[in-house]
Amino acid sequence: MDEEGAPLSESVQVVDPDVRAHVYSLVTALGGFNGENADRYVLGDDALACLRDIKRWLKLYDEKNNRMDVARCLGEANLVNGDLLPILTLWSTSGQKSKHMSRIALACLELLVPLTWPLEVHSEMTVNHHRHTPYLQQAQVLYKRGILSHGSDSILRTIIRIGLPSMAVPRSERTTRDEGILKLMLYFLRNIAMISPNTRLAAEGDEEETSRSATINAFQNQDAFALLLTMCSNVGDDFSLQDVVLLEILFHIVKGVNVEKLFMNDAERKAKRTDELGELLQKESSLRREYAKNAPTRHGRFGTMIWVKRDDAKVSTVSGQDVLKDSQATLHKMDQSKKWNKPQIRRRQTEVTANNDFNTPVNLNSTATKNLRMFVEEFLDSGFNPLFTHVRKAIEREADRVMDINTRQFFYTVAWFLEAERVRRAHQREKRHLVDKSLKEMEPDSYALVASVLNQETFVFLNRSMQYSYDNKDVEDLTAEMRCFTQILLTVQEMAQSPLEEDQEIADNIQNRIFYEEITHDRIIAIIRGYKDQGFGYLDACTELAHVFLKMLEHYSKENVDMQIRSRRRAKRKAKQAKQADIEGDDEEHASEDEDLMDAERISKERKFDFKRFAAKFCNQNCVDTFISFTKYYKELNVDQLKRAHRYFYRIAFKQEMSVLLFRLDIINLFYRMIKGPGALDSNKPIFKEWEELVRQIIRRMIKKIDQRPALITELLFSKINSTVFYLEFGHEKQTISASKRPPAELEVDPREAKTTDEKIKIVVHVMVKDEHTDLVKWVSDVLNSAADERESWESQEQQSEGQKAPNPMIRTSFDYLWLVLRD
Repeated sequence: MDEEGAPLSESVQVVDPDVRAHVYSLVTALGGFNGENADRYVLGDDALACLRDIKRWLKLYDEKNNRMDVARCLGEANLVNGDLLPILTLWSTSGQKSKHMSRIALACLELLVPLTWPLEVHSEMTVNHHRHTPYLQQAQVLYKRGILSHGSDSILRTIIRIGLPSMAVPRSERTTRDEGILKLMLYFLRNIAMISPNTRLAAEGDEEETSRSATINAFQNQDAFALLLTMCSNVGDDFSLQDVVLLEILFHIVKGVNVEKLFMNDAERKAKRTDELGELLQKESSLRREYAKNAPTRHGRFGTMIWVKRDDAKVSTVSGQDVLKDSQATLHKMDQSKKWNKPQIRRRQTEVTANNDFNTPVNLNSTATKNLRMFVEEFLDSGFNPLFTHVRKAIEREADRVMDINTRQFFYTVAWFLEAERVRRAHQREKRHLVDKSLKEMEPDSYALVASVLNQETFVFLNRSMQYSYDNKDVEDLTAEMRCFTQILLTVQEMAQSPLEEDQEIADNIQNRIFYEEITHDRIIAIIRGYKDQGFGYLDACTELAHVFLKMLEHYSKENVDMQIRSRRRAKRKAKQAKQADIEGDDEEHASEDEDLMDAERISKERKFDFKRFAAKFCNQNCVDTFISFTKYYKELNVDQLKRAHRYFYRIAFKQEMSVLLFRLDIINLFYRMIKGPGALDSNKPIFKEWEELVRQIIRRMIKKIDQRPALITELLFSKINSTVFYLEFGHEKQTISASKRPPAELEVDPREAKTTDEKIKIVVHVMVKDEHTDLVKWVSDVLNSAADERESWESQEQQSEGQKAPNPMIRTSFDYLWLVLRD
């Protein structure tokens, strides 16, 4: 019977009994606690051989057969917390000088790395994987709890001690074994930082013991942060092969952490939490008030059903006592009962990687916040430039150690630390204003600490990655890249306001390079227009990028009136349409080759930048729909996010004079609910007054437009299209001026070929006839003949006394050739 296809029940063995028995025997032979001294672990006679046998079982059975049976048996046997951690403690306390014990400790590390390797749910999972993954995920959380809080000994520090001898060896003298030990040590730290409780599974024990705060505190207390700082600052010299795993550790430490809260002091953090608690209580009270309006009464158990007569003489049935309140409540209840079976669009299946999700916020306790802040400041001062320069080069040359997920981690981590540097400088400036003494020693002189991500190589890499992710619809990667681009722009904006002239010049140069390429402008517009349903994280990132880019570009274009941009367009080289009859064979072959060269080429040209023209590209229904989708989350948005949406709608309605794009029923209804309710914005927020005034002006303008153009009432039901939006806004069609074609080149006759007037006329007539303009030649001939006849008539009248005069040879001589050509 095939065990893979059998349903899981009590009679089904999820693991082969022979495999389970053999693994259990190895764990038993490894050692245990002595009866005389229950606190001391005693190794078996062949402990090292048992550890190596367990490693072989993991590699040859689980990895080779793509199963998890051995890992499941080791979890059930409690190998990690019951044997491996006590053995490491034994080595740390009394066995460091023993070569045999050092080998045993290294063998324990070789087992800990695969047993703590985080598990992901993916589409290629087998039945065996689905059986064992939930259990192993819970087991890994127990492993992490035991590692972070194992009695009085520090397991992380013990693991670091195992790798210190290999670190001390110069890079040129390290062996493959030394590099492998360093790799095991760093991957173990990566696994510990990465393991988190599965929200879909029931928690066992206190979740605080395995939280991000507990991990950060353990890294600080057990010298893991000191190890990371040392390796990051020397990554280019001594640890060139460990750059990617160092990036992964940093990513899993800082992902989801709020940078603003990280650099607050205790008083500010306490006030922030008090404000957040007040907002939550106010939301709860507003929800209760809304619920109380339609809450069931003591007679609520009595059913109610009424008939509603509609305008078309039909009757609808509505049930519930809440419909008796008024007619508006009845109609609202009818609208709620309507369902629209929206056709489902089949989209490409994307892998959900929970361990690499950076959109979920993480809360830290006070101690963890202080420890992480100290580490971040030291990393910015010493390790930022070496690490990210080395990682970027490794990703660009597609090194073997680089995986696809590392690009996303790189951009997100760069964005996070750039924001941390800006917030740190802001808090230092506040301290300078509060304290009289100078705080120059607390603030770096320039932005050289983060210069490695502000160079041209990084911009080229970022633009290429953004275009690739956009073309391939990699939502998570594009989100991280947009966050990185936004933080780079904000950092450059602060550099431009720096008191140092060097920083100002660098910032101006960076802005010139970023804004010079029109393809960057077009990419941002395409991203903001192309939003469908990629999630709130993507929506937040794209709207923030558009807001910051538009704001900075407007400011920069005002300061640089003669700003130039490089636009690239496609041009085709066309072959000649006609061939001469007397072309030789070689010429014909060459012409056929020219005809095959119809491939598109990009031609670049510079033109003066027009900001109004660029801002008008954001005035379309797709961009409006993107910001409307963002504004629908107004209850969860903070002040900066609400201000971002407000500025866009203000620009659309009043700066660009395209308020008609907002005249749609669902948009007006959303604006009305934001101000008047139900579920309105908190009136105590500072942004509420601005939103209230904006909504009032938009509705006022809409009423005025309806009075001017009653057809707009019908257009309220639909999105506006480009062909009618100008008419609805201004009441007349847009005046377009057709560009006249460039006149053809003037025909010049080579004087060596034609010396007399007759010869020149012959050449011109021959060319015109060959170009199929015989009618023009005939018309010219007729006009000239008519003019000649008319001149002869009045000359004959003047000379009445003389006889009939012969035709003027100056007039008639030039047209003999015309008649010859026309006869042919």
